[in-house]
Amino acid sequence: MDNFNEKFKPLSFDQEAEEMLKPLSFDNDQQIQEDFVPISRTISNDIKNKESNFVFFFGTADSGKSVILSSMLYYLKSHAGVLRPKLGTPNSKEANVLLSDFFENIRQGILPNRTSRDKVTRLDLVFEPNNKSKKVVPIDLTFLETSGENHNEIRRGGSYHSSIESFLNANVPLTFIIVTSYDSAHREDSLINEFLDELERKGKNLKSVNAVLVISKWDKSGRMDVESAEELEGFISDRLPMTAQRINTYGLSKSYYTIGSVQNSVGQERVNLLNLSTAEVLSKWLYRSITGYGLDYEGTFWERLKFSFSN
Repeated sequence: MDNFNEKFKPLSFDQEAEEMLKPLSFDNDQQIQEDFVPISRTISNDIKNKESNFVFFFGTADSGKSVILSSMLYYLKSHAGVLRPKLGTPNSKEANVLLSDFFENIRQGILPNRTSRDKVTRLDLVFEPNNKSKKVVPIDLTFLETSGENHNEIRRGGSYHSSIESFLNANVPLTFIIVTSYDSAHREDSLINEFLDELERKGKNLKSVNAVLVISKWDKSGRMDVESAEELEGFISDRLPMTAQRINTYGLSKSYYTIGSVQNSVGQERVNLLNLSTAEVLSKWLYRSITGYGLDYEGTFWERLKFSFSN
């Protein structure tokens, strides 16, 4: 017991203790160590809310990425079910403004503005199909909107801005929509292959990656559709021979795209006849590639029987 009291006896405020308890000196004569560099706290680049299906658009400036994105979202929201922002996600105010602009402008024929450089605009959404089959389930979709100028940076062995690198390096399910336009495809064959090389360097096996090549602005061909699958195959083989080899070797998907009739009025392009047929095709491809079921899946035998009675 004496030892216990000895260990925990109160502190004596004698002269020695007063010296020990003297406050720190803030004397201005003290010299600051100039040969010491403190380490700052690192800002984490981890991708938050990884439990989603990320959709990454590749394409140079004016390739039509934003037009494709806006029309796909409009199709999903106006024809295929409910599309709404996902709660509790790190979306910025800019992302919400972008989404509102998409929906307000598309029926007025106003094309989307270009995306800001060195920045990824992230749209976290929930899509709930109107198909009543239990196989056709709601899914989370995270669309990544990037500037076309940033994609040019990977030419000749260059690298992406860190904002884009963080998504490509992250361990998240990624779907790639590779966009090149009807009138500039012949100039982008090499760049598309450099992008595919970049994906392989990052450990993404192209034989199993979820990707589609989209030829945008197909209306510039004079038609809103293709006469046959051979026409699209011939265009890709002729204008994008190296890309065609990669696509065919790895069994990747390919399609064409148009938003409808576009006219140039007073130096500004506007849509005067909206066509959502290719938006429907690409949206259905996206959903099926993620879930394994089509948006127009008719249901199991018992579901079809139930639907026939209910109708």
